[in-house]
Amino acid sequence: MARIAGVNLPTNKRVSIALSYIFGIGPANARKICNVVGIDVTRRVNQLTEDEIMRIRDTIDRDFNVEGDLRRDVAMNIKRLMDLGCYKGLRHRKGLPVHGQRTHTNARTRKGPAKAIAGKKKVTK
Repeated sequence: MARIAGVNLPTNKRVSIALSYIFGIGPANARKICNVVGIDVTRRVNQLTEDEIMRIRDTIDRDFNVEGDLRRDVAMNIKRLMDLGCYKGLRHRKGLPVHGQRTHTNARTRKGPAKAIAGKKKVTK
């Protein structure tokens, strides 16, 4: 089992797919890492040698901000916006959508489950 950046990579998946399990590495960056290291993207993780795993690990450490450091950076950026009191920071603080989405009917993911309004009855016909 390959362990890179504190993440256990699934052994039966292709290298490009398995690398995307690391926070901060998507499909495009995974292919870029495979090209830099010189690994065919169709190979499986269990077919990699220790030397290839070490080269992947070194490339990620050198060129990418991943996992804990990236999560900390994102959290600090959100905290900075909230401390500034700018519009995006206020939306984060209130738990509402930040990027201009509609909130009248949607946004249940950010707002949580719907709350019943007292005194509002269903009209029957």
